[in-house]
Amino acid sequence: MGQYIARRLIFAVPTILLVTVLVFAAVRLVPGDVVMVLLGEANVSLDDIKEMRTRLGLAQPIWAQYLKWVGDLARGDLGRSLFTRQPVFHEIVQRLPITLELTALSVLVSLLIGLPIGILAAVRQDSLPDYISRSLSILGLSVPYFWTATLIILYGSLWFGWMPPVRYMDLTEDPVQHLGQLFIPALLLGVYMAAIVMRMSRTTLLEVLRQDYIRTAWAKGLRERLVIGRHAMRNALIPVVTIVGVNVVVALSGTVILEQIFVIPGIGTYIIAAILWRDYPAIQAVNLFLAIPVVGINLLVDVAVGYLDPRIRYR
Repeated sequence: MGQYIARRLIFAVPTILLVTVLVFAAVRLVPGDVVMVLLGEANVSLDDIKEMRTRLGLAQPIWAQYLKWVGDLARGDLGRSLFTRQPVFHEIVQRLPITLELTALSVLVSLLIGLPIGILAAVRQDSLPDYISRSLSILGLSVPYFWTATLIILYGSLWFGWMPPVRYMDLTEDPVQHLGQLFIPALLLGVYMAAIVMRMSRTTLLEVLRQDYIRTAWAKGLRERLVIGRHAMRNALIPVVTIVGVNVVVALSGTVILEQIFVIPGIGTYIIAAILWRDYPAIQAVNLFLAIPVVGINLLVDVAVGYLDPRIRYR
């Protein structure tokens, strides 16, 4: 198992290096010029533009800018915002826990809803609960969560006079109100991902239940709970674990929109503001901070799948 994890760690290094290249290049492809945004488009001379580019380090060749950025990253320096002149690292450290908490709550909701319903639908195949669960999963995948969030705010304000709080309440200030602010966005995103978990768990469990060793367990007269829980679920969970890893990535991207809708000061709010400002250091740092957890999540998924199925780690 140790060698299996070591190989996955080695493969993660070139992946992160490739991510740095893609992030750096993608930022430069964003329409607009950060220098013109900083100086304004009226009454700006060429000398002012050249001086600003030199001061920001944008007059250097692209490859030199990239090497300088990677060198600063190696020293733990993510740079300073071009607008606020504050260290980007401090901004991310303040906002990242909020996004991670919303992501964790969304994934937890998806597992609490999707996994039991998927197991029930597989065990009671072609029954009324199975038909209902499949219909609800299709509905959950068909309706965009950001559209539902917009409708909740719209009709909540029209019918009940409810609006999401403008001021974000920290967990240490008021835990109840804090969780209340995150509950609706986490529920909406979690329900969307629960549909994926439900369909995958149902499909994989149905496949496992048709295996010969499961028929043997039934023939021995074992209880249903024992057959499902001990014999079937371990193999059925292997694809589900992979889907959960994908859902974490989906949740991280989904929080960008939901944070804007529900006025949550997380990474999503920060990255959208940075894109509007053409704040290169902030965009690069946030994308890198979001990409590294994705690589780590894929590593954890590989390790979890290798633990559930020992045959995989020897390949």
